Amino acid sequence: MSRRVRRKVARKSKGNVVSGSCPEIQDEVSDLKCQGIVDWRCLPDDTVIQLLSCLSYRDRASFSSTCRTWRFLGSSPCLWTSLDLRSNRFDASMASSLALRCVHLQKLRFRGAESADAIIHLRARNLRELSGDYCRKITDATLAVIGARHELLESLQLGPDFCERISSDAIKAVAHCCPRLNKLRLSGIRDVNADAINALAKHCLMLTDIGFIDCLNVDEVALGNVSSLRFLSVAGTSAMKWGVVSHLWHELPNLIGLDVSRTDIGPSAVARLLASSQSLRVLCALNCPILEEDTSFSASKYKNKLLVSLFTDIFKGLGSLFFDDEKKGKNVFLDWRNSKNNDKGLNEIIPWLEWMLSHTLLRSAESPQQGLDNFWVEQGAALLLSLMQSSQEDVQERAATGLATFVVIDDENARIDCGRAEAVMRDGGIRLLLGLAKSWREGLQSEAAKAIANLSVNANVAKAVADEGGIDILAGLARSTNKLVAEEAAGGLWNLSVGEEHKGAIAEAGGIQALVDLIFKWSSSGEGVLERAAGALANLAADDKCSTEVAVAGGVHALVMLARNCKFEGVQEQAARALANLAAHGDSNTNNAAVGQEAGALEALVQLTRSPHEGVRQEAAGALWNLSFDDRNREAIAAAGGVQALVVLAQSCSNASPGLQERAAGALWGLSVSEANSIAIGREGGVAPLISLARSEAEDVHETAAGALWNLAFNPGNALRIVEEGGVSALVDLCSSSVSKMARFMAALALAYMFDGRMDEFALVGTSSESISKSVSLDGARRMALKNIESFVLMFSDPQAFAAAAASSAPAALAQVTEGARIQEAGHLRCSGAEIGRFVTMLRNPSSILKACAAFALLQFTIPGGRHATHHASLMQNAGAARVLRGAAAAATAPLEAKIFARIVLRNLEYHQIEHKV
Repeated sequence: MSRRVRRKVARKSKGNVVSGSCPEIQDEVSDLKCQGIVDWRCLPDDTVIQLLSCLSYRDRASFSSTCRTWRFLGSSPCLWTSLDLRSNRFDASMASSLALRCVHLQKLRFRGAESADAIIHLRARNLRELSGDYCRKITDATLAVIGARHELLESLQLGPDFCERISSDAIKAVAHCCPRLNKLRLSGIRDVNADAINALAKHCLMLTDIGFIDCLNVDEVALGNVSSLRFLSVAGTSAMKWGVVSHLWHELPNLIGLDVSRTDIGPSAVARLLASSQSLRVLCALNCPILEEDTSFSASKYKNKLLVSLFTDIFKGLGSLFFDDEKKGKNVFLDWRNSKNNDKGLNEIIPWLEWMLSHTLLRSAESPQQGLDNFWVEQGAALLLSLMQSSQEDVQERAATGLATFVVIDDENARIDCGRAEAVMRDGGIRLLLGLAKSWREGLQSEAAKAIANLSVNANVAKAVADEGGIDILAGLARSTNKLVAEEAAGGLWNLSVGEEHKGAIAEAGGIQALVDLIFKWSSSGEGVLERAAGALANLAADDKCSTEVAVAGGVHALVMLARNCKFEGVQEQAARALANLAAHGDSNTNNAAVGQEAGALEALVQLTRSPHEGVRQEAAGALWNLSFDDRNREAIAAAGGVQALVVLAQSCSNASPGLQERAAGALWGLSVSEANSIAIGREGGVAPLISLARSEAEDVHETAAGALWNLAFNPGNALRIVEEGGVSALVDLCSSSVSKMARFMAALALAYMFDGRMDEFALVGTSSESISKSVSLDGARRMALKNIESFVLMFSDPQAFAAAAASSAPAALAQVTEGARIQEAGHLRCSGAEIGRFVTMLRNPSSILKACAAFALLQFTIPGGRHATHHASLMQNAGAARVLRGAAAAATAPLEAKIFARIVLRNLEYHQIEHKV
């Protein structure tokens, strides 16, 4: 607070005068200066007012309520001549609270019908410019009242979305009430009739700029009566009678700019307008298919006139027409803004041209058509970048939105056109967009952040964004109190976090905490911001270090809250994916247990497996799969109804995507590690769908289905169910022909469990005739299973290496066999003591094939370097496996493979014992 303001406040006070030389305050200020801190009480009035001008109207009003001095400064007329209401909800009560400040309001931007209805409560009689978007529900009555209450209105713009409920009646009412109107641009009016246009011509004598854009019907003849017109746009308007247009509009005496883009105008009408109009200087005809089909048409013969179309060099034409310099290239608009040219005509044409080009390019980007690829790469991207530097805020916003839109090929699958994205980067677009994102205007922030987000799908662009400091900027915008800004910033962080190289930078910039805070801030509203924040956290949680930071920032609670309470499928899917990734680091942090212990987490994920949306079911099943690696979580999932839910999911996903099939089988695999869960899965009917999934064409599904059936087959009752459901042939097919070594390995182990003798007592239950039938059936299945187990083991048995190992006790010979037999991924499997014990027992099985299979399995589980090899070695030593292995290695009747594999396992045990002692 400056001394001058203090005196001013003191004079108004009825009490004691506040001295301008209070020693306590002076001492405090001096102390702050010594610390290098700026004290707000020392800021001049002009600086405070400048700072206030950078705030939204809500923040400005809140700021002004803190003390009498700032209330006085916050009410300065210069702060309330312009108002942008789009950032927050604006209703009648808010308008009434701002009314006293809006006496001098001249420029107003709003969004939506509710805001439009509230405008009259501002009592802004001096309003000159009114601009609105999201206008589909605005009615004739609302627009008529606005016109009647603001007689000084000079500019009215509604769009670019369609004003479906506004008719010619409202236009007539505005014409009668607003005689000073000089600019009228409306989008999507169904019918603009002659009465409305003639009313404008009669009552609005200063009307120089009309835009009836994307309208269904406009009276062409009546428009020819508005003699004051200098600029006219009917872009996107259908059912125009171009013969009438070309014979009438060229007589408009003041018309210098005409926009007929995105219409069906033909070359003859264009030629007549250019040739006949004495005043016309610019004719915009971008994206006009009939005109573009005539490849012979040329506008070069029309001197001092510019045709803007897809087949003309727009920058060259502008430079030639306005600057007599064709070499200005892509700097035409920038040079005009920097020039000291006082040409009044030029100063009117360029802003109008910027506005029309930004509108047409955005509309063309929103409705992609074939044949525009070359235009976008060669001219469109550069035009949008040039328009982003306009002094008109709405032009900047539309240009940024256009950049965000024109690169997108497939929005649902996040695919963009790499050529277009790199054209933006090549022309310096990343730096420009980041500059806009740092603007204090929230509309520009959100549109720039949206463009950065979409462009960052391309890895090269993402790197450029990161190199230019974009991650810090987006992390800052994610903290915005404006939901739209925060949403687009979160989208940018989501796309950037796909790259492993950017995750650490996002964490360092405070992006993780900002994303978690977004979820809490907008938990009850804002589908878009929640989905983007959860999606970004899901990507970040895939990184070990970032996963820990997500948990520390409160991410587990935030994501579980979304999974439990949010009803939007996109949010549910990303929240479940994030929880799955958090739970995927069980060996390196405690997040797996933390997610399971969060109140309601497991119940919510089980419930999401019943979602009607496949993506939600897939991510929920994936999360339960990862969580099931924790012993407590495994039992808690079952207690929450997870077994039944996942069996139903597996039964229903035979025709689903491979991703859902893999996760459904994987979750059952994870749960079936527990014998109680394994039995429950069998009783709930889980065997048949797993056998069906084992027949999938996808390699990943083979692995998870084989893993689940392997676990289930440990129980004799389940083993019999697998036989009865036709699972032997499915497992044999996996064992013999799957592309995945892991699927073949686990299928072989499942078959070994099934036919090591423990299932026989279940097969013999029933009448004697049934027993004979089952025995015969099992004999055939046993022969087929053992034959394929033998073939599988022999695939890893190199005769030369085995012969060398048999003839020598040298470690090198055994090491060669080990490397040939090793299945790398098998080192990630973790077996229980009961499972290890079963393989040890199998070494004594009468079947030489099962002996070899058991030795082969124990070799895989104990190879040094495997994740759980030490654990398995400890279990074997506790079970006295060394004696059995030595017996198998020395048995005269044992096959060579069993002997060699047993020797290798003994060597592995010795290695782990030495390591343990060390």
